[in-house]
Amino acid sequence: MSATVACGYRRAAALTAEHGRTYHLAASLLPRDSRGAVYALYGFARFVDDIVDTPGDGVTDSARLTELDHAETLLTRALSLGAAPEPGTPGPDDPLTEIVAALADTVHRFGIPARTFGAFMRSMRMDSPGSPLFRNRYRTLAELSEYTDGSAAIIGEQMLPVLGIAEPDNQVRTAARALGDAFQLTNFLRDVAEDLQRDRIYLPMDELAAFGVDEAHLRRCQASRTTSAPLRRALAHLIAVNRDIYRRAEPGIARLPRRTRPAIAVAAAAYSEILCEIERSGYEVMAARAVVPTPRKLAVGAAALLQR
Repeated sequence: MSATVACGYRRAAALTAEHGRTYHLAASLLPRDSRGAVYALYGFARFVDDIVDTPGDGVTDSARLTELDHAETLLTRALSLGAAPEPGTPGPDDPLTEIVAALADTVHRFGIPARTFGAFMRSMRMDSPGSPLFRNRYRTLAELSEYTDGSAAIIGEQMLPVLGIAEPDNQVRTAARALGDAFQLTNFLRDVAEDLQRDRIYLPMDELAAFGVDEAHLRRCQASRTTSAPLRRALAHLIAVNRDIYRRAEPGIARLPRRTRPAIAVAAAAYSEILCEIERSGYEVMAARAVVPTPRKLAVGAAALLQR
């Protein structure tokens, strides 16, 4: 393993530990090689997501798109070569090259389809003002799925070879994509206020409208840091939708190899607990970000392990 690849894995692991604590917890249950692959996949996704999501840093829309183009070019070249170009001694100012090197190593060792990264980058451009693909409002769940196809569902697909399923059938692939979508919708429910600050609404407007909630209503709740009765009902409905997506993922989890199944069962149980935390707070998503305390996360994870 080259110095660049090794540094990339370390950087990706650090990003996962800092920003993806539930994923980091679940990955600790995987075999060592698979654990590193999870870090590489998460690290690259997080790095690119930060390009489009970091607010107030003075970077222009055009500059962000240039950074996205650079990240995609670097990854495409790395995947075609089998590893990222060795830049010499890696330094602290070159994290993307290092993370891409680790990701390329993961892709080639586990046989992750390279086409999946095009779908991911497309969704990142949907988040980027100035891109022809840019969208910051979604009318229906079907429209939202056009975004989550690349931002979440495709990551579920990428994980399958890492988890020991090199040639998944349609049922397993569908379940893996559902779990990715379930995680993403949980994020959207948790981060309503934060997304509004970035002028983004990921919760489908038609689903909200059925309960008398529109954008103006959301912004009034945000300004007062309160959740109105109509918004609580809308959130309760979308949490029910979210739980149904988690249920659709369960058959796929059950079919994973025994050595990797516990990690994904723990991730699903611990992440879905965010929905319980939103409910416990009285749906106060405008006042605070729902965070599952570590002891409870460990408890639900242990319960999931016992069921497997």
